[in-house]
Amino acid sequence: MSDRPAFDPVRFKQVQRESWSAAAPAWEKWWSMFDAGGQPIADRLVNLARVGEGSRVLDIATGPGEPAVTAARAVGPSGRVLATDHSPEMIAAAMRRAAALGLKNVEYRVVDAEALDVGETGFDAVLCRWGLMFVADLEATVAGIAKMLRKGGWFATSVWATADKVPMISLASEDVRKVANVPPPPPGTPNPLALADSSVLSNALTRAGFHDIEIEREIVHFEFDSPEAFLECRRDMSVTFRTMLNALPADKQKQVCDLVLQGARRYADSSGHVITPNEAIIFAAHI
Repeated sequence: MSDRPAFDPVRFKQVQRESWSAAAPAWEKWWSMFDAGGQPIADRLVNLARVGEGSRVLDIATGPGEPAVTAARAVGPSGRVLATDHSPEMIAAAMRRAAALGLKNVEYRVVDAEALDVGETGFDAVLCRWGLMFVADLEATVAGIAKMLRKGGWFATSVWATADKVPMISLASEDVRKVANVPPPPPGTPNPLALADSSVLSNALTRAGFHDIEIEREIVHFEFDSPEAFLECRRDMSVTFRTMLNALPADKQKQVCDLVLQGARRYADSSGHVITPNEAIIFAAHI
């Protein structure tokens, strides 16, 4: 038998909320980079969910505000978008972004994706960009999403593919884990790559009553001025990485940073500009 602790969903959710809240300033700092790469996915989710003028849309795990902003532009003044996230700091960041863009048709609330109690149902569409991988109970979450939709309403979401296809997240991670002597998380722990097997989410959608499931794959490019900028981004945006790094002695910190820099250089052009190609898996289905 393994001595590793079992997955604790209650503790996990608490740590996730704290981590995302702590990372919110970094997401604002790096938002232009992330938004430039992720905008095609937001556009595709809005399109696949049949969002149009006058639609009522629910965006869950919105983070700093996408695809809520993209949806708000699509629904126009006669439509409405409700954007939710379990992190108050992320919601605050999203509200600042919407205000800066002059959007008046988006409302923001602190709501857990696994307990979608927003006081209303009958949405035309529900969206989620790169959020479902982090829920502790996928079945309950997907069932809750189904209840939010009107009959015939659409759900569209994106997740990440396998580690070898998502260098933005996984670059040098195994080597770093060995240097830092950090064991892998307990089996069943949600993580950015948890839904790389598309059958897992597809089956959950089917069991929740969704129909005509569509699955697409798209390459998302995140760009950095240099390998050093890539390392800075990872240290800023990943609380787990930063906490691990800060706990190491100076020589181990340098070793870890050198591994990440070395990995990033594999994606650099002759000028040092880094472009990481990352495979996203996109799902759409209606209730």
